[in-house]
Amino acid sequence: MAIVPDSHSAVDTDDKGIALRGFDAVAYFTDGQPKKGDPEFQTKLHGVTYYFASAEHLKNFKANPNAYLPQFGGFCAMGTALNRKFEGDPNVWKIVDHKLFLNVNPDVGRRWSQDIPGNVARADDNWPQIKDKAPKELE
Repeated sequence: MAIVPDSHSAVDTDDKGIALRGFDAVAYFTDGQPKKGDPEFQTKLHGVTYYFASAEHLKNFKANPNAYLPQFGGFCAMGTALNRKFEGDPNVWKIVDHKLFLNVNPDVGRRWSQDIPGNVARADDNWPQIKDKAPKELE
């Protein structure tokens, strides 16, 4: 599993501070699939850069970012349920109750899907304690 290097960030970003590996957070909801964002359509939120595929998606995000932000800062939902921080893969995703969840790889995504309510509840309980910690602190 991909462990995020030395991030203390509550958001999974690359070394340039870009979230979701540059994927468009709005596209999951409007297009029903991951879509690469374009640096032409970007915004910053709490110091993190988000890319979007269109001006319309950027506008939607700016109007209500909480509707589109991935849960657990885009870190792996199953990892969070296990009290760990692993990089979320934008191609391994699921929307549950109008919320976007990412997982580290397809196998973990399938395992997470076997008990979504239980895993979300565990991750929700764990997140406040781990969100600002570096992954190495959770080993």
